[in-house]
Amino acid sequence: MKKIAIIGGGISGLYLANLLRKNSSYEITIYEKNNSVNLEKGYGIQLSVNSIKLLNEIGFQNINLEDKFHPNKVDFYSLKNKKKICDLNISVFNNIEAKYTTLQRFTLINFLKNKLPDNFINYNKKVTKIDYEDDNIEVTFENSASIECDYLVISDGTFSKSKSLIAKKEIKPKYFKSIALRATIDRNSIKGIDPNNISLSLGSNLHSVSYPIDKKGQFNFVSILRKKLSINELFDYSLFDRSDFISSILSEISKQIDPDIIKNLKDIRCFPVFVSSEIHQPINKNTFLIGDAFFAFPPTFAQGASQSIEVVHELYKNLENEDNQFNVERIERTKMIDRKSKFNYFVFHLSNPLLAWIRNTVMKYLVKNNKFINSYLGKIYKN
Repeated sequence: MKKIAIIGGGISGLYLANLLRKNSSYEITIYEKNNSVNLEKGYGIQLSVNSIKLLNEIGFQNINLEDKFHPNKVDFYSLKNKKKICDLNISVFNNIEAKYTTLQRFTLINFLKNKLPDNFINYNKKVTKIDYEDDNIEVTFENSASIECDYLVISDGTFSKSKSLIAKKEIKPKYFKSIALRATIDRNSIKGIDPNNISLSLGSNLHSVSYPIDKKGQFNFVSILRKKLSINELFDYSLFDRSDFISSILSEISKQIDPDIIKNLKDIRCFPVFVSSEIHQPINKNTFLIGDAFFAFPPTFAQGASQSIEVVHELYKNLENEDNQFNVERIERTKMIDRKSKFNYFVFHLSNPLLAWIRNTVMKYLVKNNKFINSYLGKIYKN
């Protein structure tokens, strides 16, 4: 029996454990540094068809219909004149089994966690050392306890400490010169939009997204603001929880976003946006990176969770076929989505009025062009 240690109990780690437990040849344990899996309610995620069909392999289609939503379109708005620019039909990629889905992150995490036996997850396990000897991998934790495994899967997030340990050098993500403000808002507090769709509002050095996360009237709200931060600010982790900093970000975005929306936001949090600079490939053939530890994308294609799920599924298939490396197509796909995410960020944040007008005019044509839609989105959603 092969022992597989998964470092990190987020979406990627939990999904992998769910896939692997179908094979009795594996002994699986998740090692989570915190004292519980993060089940914080409120904030949403988007899952495109490419990931839904993979989640359905473990029964995701059976989630309560009230706890998820299937938007048909992305409606684009201009924050400058408060008018709709155009809409993009994302339902064309749906099928009977898999549809574009929005939901609370909590709902997905809880679904993945509840499908696993309690003894699959060990808490308060912070990794301090990783050693390799022949075909054995030894992982040491903060209390000096250690385990040996045949396969090591690292899924401890954008700021993965385990990735630095196996690389024997510090690997840091790159600050994307942006702040993400995340919140929830009631459906009745949002005016002038179609509540059945994803609303994407484009401004000057800023864009915002709102979408339903269930059928009960709860919406997720995210605003991404270009903002430079000093080195000291970036490493002052308490800064982003301070009320004065959050108030300053709210003040900045309220210059473009409807004040009625701002005053009705709840559970407001601010985060600096960090992304990966490169794809790191472990030297050891039995060590793998998944999730944000593998690659953290800019948040402008809403593919973070979906790509994490794709990567996990590919790793699962590789292990089943005793093929221990991600193939060239996976790496190229990751780079392609990263490029498109960065291009979206540039286009969404245009501050020059003439360029913004040209963008809006071109978008009205492109969203109705099937060839463009199949090229730009189909290559991702159809997987």
